[in-house]
Amino acid sequence: MSSSHTRSWQVDFLLLGAIWGASFLFMRLAALELGALPTAALRVLIASLFLLPLLLFKGLWPVLRQHWRPVLFVGVLNSAIPFALFAFAVMHISTGLSAILNATVPLFGALVAWAWLKDKPGLSRAMGLAIGFGGVVLLAGGQASFKPNASGVAPAWAVLACLAATSCYALSASFTKKHMPHMPPLVAATGSQVGASLALALPALWFRPQQLPSAAAWGALLVLGVLCTGLAYVLYFRLIERAGPARALTVTFLIPVFAVAYGVLLLGEGITLWMLLCGAVILLGTALSSGLVKLPGR
Repeated sequence: MSSSHTRSWQVDFLLLGAIWGASFLFMRLAALELGALPTAALRVLIASLFLLPLLLFKGLWPVLRQHWRPVLFVGVLNSAIPFALFAFAVMHISTGLSAILNATVPLFGALVAWAWLKDKPGLSRAMGLAIGFGGVVLLAGGQASFKPNASGVAPAWAVLACLAATSCYALSASFTKKHMPHMPPLVAATGSQVGASLALALPALWFRPQQLPSAAAWGALLVLGVLCTGLAYVLYFRLIERAGPARALTVTFLIPVFAVAYGVLLLGEGITLWMLLCGAVILLGTALSSGLVKLPGR
């Protein structure tokens, strides 16, 4: 791999971490006025409108039409449900905490692959699962109060929503590996956003806001849909092509760093040493369980 090619994927890597880290910020800004379900629905609708022309330009519409059933289902599992759950969560806990919990996706992915695809982990990966889930328990334990906070919702419900969302991501990854192993990434991305849009349309209309959101909320939603969803997918696919899937997966570790920084600098959120320590434990467990880091001789 040439040095210029290496630099190009490293730039993509940093950009993707920064963009996906910002998604929690924009989700919060939009959801506080629109609500969780309308925010998630409009996010995937905007992403669909952004990605569909790219799909048509690449001549991949026949592929989507042939495999529309599993692709639309993945959209429900990989976008509609988790996007709505995270939009709910960031209304009631900090964006930094939400992003740290989001970093458990590869952790749950390894567990689901073990149970569903019989991808039995070795000792190093099994230890990673134990360490990672230990970190989740410690972090969630600090937010386990079911007493409503200033937002009127107990923080524990928001934490559980984040973990439910990451479980959906994990289930979707194993479903995709089993039922769509050779699907072009742009087809999967576009079709999944369309499927999510269809799934969320009626719930979003039912829970639509009573007051017209501000221009700031609409702006946040536009950035969330185009930049943090549509463009991020394109960037992610290019990263996989240039750096390989193993390196691309490690972007998960960058997302909380950017999200915590944005929350502290732009939203005035607090960050505790306990959150940082638990986050480090979760990331270590995730690195081991996903096979990105291995113990010596294991």
